[in-house]
Amino acid sequence: MKDHRKSPPSHLTFRVIHRDDPVSEVTEQDTIRSAERYPHVVIRGPVFGFAEQRPADGDAWRLLSDVSDGFPQHSRDGLNSHLWFQAKESTRPGDPLRDQLLAAVARLETEPVDELLVGDVRYRVVRGDEFARIGPDGLEGPRPTDPDDLGWDIGDRKRRRGDACRTTGTLIDHGAPTGIMESIQRMELRSLHYSAERIPVHVRADSRQALDSHPGVVLLPATFTFAERKKKSWEPMAGLQPTPQDARSTLYNYLAEFLPKLEQGVSAADADTYAQAAEEYRAGPPSDELTVLGRRFRVIRVERLMRIGPDGPEAPRPSDEDPYGPMQLHPPLAEVEEREERERREALEARGRSQAEGPATVE
Repeated sequence: MKDHRKSPPSHLTFRVIHRDDPVSEVTEQDTIRSAERYPHVVIRGPVFGFAEQRPADGDAWRLLSDVSDGFPQHSRDGLNSHLWFQAKESTRPGDPLRDQLLAAVARLETEPVDELLVGDVRYRVVRGDEFARIGPDGLEGPRPTDPDDLGWDIGDRKRRRGDACRTTGTLIDHGAPTGIMESIQRMELRSLHYSAERIPVHVRADSRQALDSHPGVVLLPATFTFAERKKKSWEPMAGLQPTPQDARSTLYNYLAEFLPKLEQGVSAADADTYAQAAEEYRAGPPSDELTVLGRRFRVIRVERLMRIGPDGPEAPRPSDEDPYGPMQLHPPLAEVEEREERERREALEARGRSQAEGPATVE
């Protein structure tokens, strides 16, 4: 092993800073209480997203998605769309950068590539692991210091989930200073890997290998979902949400509408009971617990760690599942712009004819 005592690389560096402002002090105390109440960690599984590394950011990478995709190909498709729209909105025909962006799109349409260089910007599909903290009373719920937005109706279908996303835009810099408790947690999580015998051997082997290839750990902003208490465990029931209130909204919608459609054997009377409970939950003060027809639901806090190596965030592993391959997501950009230009000219011509004819007169 190399001796890095004089100048340790970024992926092996933990910089601890003590912040004495009131918000940081409360957050630190909140984290300590959580560690005492929920001392154990359970891994839920991998999540994926995509990021970029620009010269101005040095060795750091900036997340371009919320890192919540269930499969690597989902994120490759997201990167495909990101580059296609960047070419459309930020370049013009004949621009060398446009050619490079569209060449990258063409590769993503036919190859399951996880890294691309476009100009002086590197793009990478990145991997994280979801985990939750658990104690005697079950999975951890939202903390008092978690950012939340209680000022909207959880039954409001017009609310856009992306408005509250705190992950997109995050700068992944392993050597950046963090608070005392976060630094301690990152150190503790360095050894976290898949070890349960129910997990396939090759998945466990890749997980152990990652401890050596990507020994650094960063924590992404916390996310939230809801879970149901089963006989021997808690079962998460929905995708990740950016705030506790978004997770409460997901729980409301599940009970009010989706449960009778997704679960077999739900009678009309039970469906009405679930819907009534959902409306009472919606009308009452914000709550992270709900019991209906003997079933217990809880809004839970889900954390994500990202492993960091000498060259930055970990990419998908060979053992990560992919249900489908690459495909063309967008029509050729030249065809799109030709159609839009034609429609623009036709609209201008129609407007010109209307102005030339003038207002109708009645004699």
